[in-house]
Amino acid sequence: MTNWYSRLAFVAVALAFVVVVLGAYTRISDAGLGCPDWPTCYGHLTVPDSQHTLTQLDQRYPDRPVEPAKAWKEMIHRYFAGTLGLVILALAVMAWVRRRRERTQPAGLPTLLLLLVVFQAALGMWTVTLLLKPTIVMGHLLGGMAILSLLWLLALRSGGLLKLGGAWQAKWPRWLALAGLVVLIGQIALGGWTSSNYAAYACPDFPTCQGQWWPNMDFGDAFVLWHQTGIDFEGGILANSARAAIHVSHRLGALATFIVLGSASVVFMIAAPRRSLKVLGAVVALFLVAQIGLGIGLVELGFPVSVAVAHNGNAALLLLSVVTLNAAVWRGRATEGALERELQPAEPVQQGSLS
Repeated sequence: MTNWYSRLAFVAVALAFVVVVLGAYTRISDAGLGCPDWPTCYGHLTVPDSQHTLTQLDQRYPDRPVEPAKAWKEMIHRYFAGTLGLVILALAVMAWVRRRRERTQPAGLPTLLLLLVVFQAALGMWTVTLLLKPTIVMGHLLGGMAILSLLWLLALRSGGLLKLGGAWQAKWPRWLALAGLVVLIGQIALGGWTSSNYAAYACPDFPTCQGQWWPNMDFGDAFVLWHQTGIDFEGGILANSARAAIHVSHRLGALATFIVLGSASVVFMIAAPRRSLKVLGAVVALFLVAQIGLGIGLVELGFPVSVAVAHNGNAALLLLSVVTLNAAVWRGRATEGALERELQPAEPVQQGSLS
């Protein structure tokens, strides 16, 4: 069962990555409201295609006439997300069934994943019903990244791949790796906020924004997390000054991420005590450089959808590489502590202690 469980975990990782990329494609191609209801699409399990049905639906949804191309993007994303939910359910059930026979079988992480995917489905519903409210859209992105990362950890543990890591006697590289993970999560959130507020187009040039190093920006309106309900956020509602503030903040976040993660990757490549940690540092550096390049190319090429989707997909791969680095080095620390405890000589029994 262990082999099947490990294989299914890796299948779930691949499926989760596809869902993240499809979600980015749906969002970036303005298909987030391709279906104005949830979980169906105009009341159907597939996109309606007969002319008679389309005519009726256009009358029923005058503000949202059927656009089959956008609707199919949204529904394909839902199909893959639903399949991922079923796979995660299977992983949780398998973990609990095995736990009944082997009490050492961990079931906490699969259970957490199951709860998280249910909440993620709710966020998907609210994304539609609340008309692309930016906070919900950003939360949906972060939820997808969290599920992908936790599934990756589950796959690494079930496959025994974390043993490839190693202990590092110095403490500060571990904290540097953890700082890199925290900064990266914050930058991904900023990226989601930029996308959900349609702020990418606010700075059509690089390295300047609107031809200036510090353009007119409204940070007060830029980061209002909750607006009143009933507003259609498709296309964005913020003024250009607020969108510029969001875009510039994302660029500053990219600089901070480059400094922190770049430093961590160089430290691991040069000073790590084991080759596996050196390789992980190099992988982080590779995805980090690619991410910066895609971000610059996105602006210079005029924000093509293909580059924007690649930017999101590479962000997911960068996150997985940083999660792997942290899992390896912190697991090495735990292993090192356990080994030290095992090697400590037993305390001598004093005479009279058993009397």
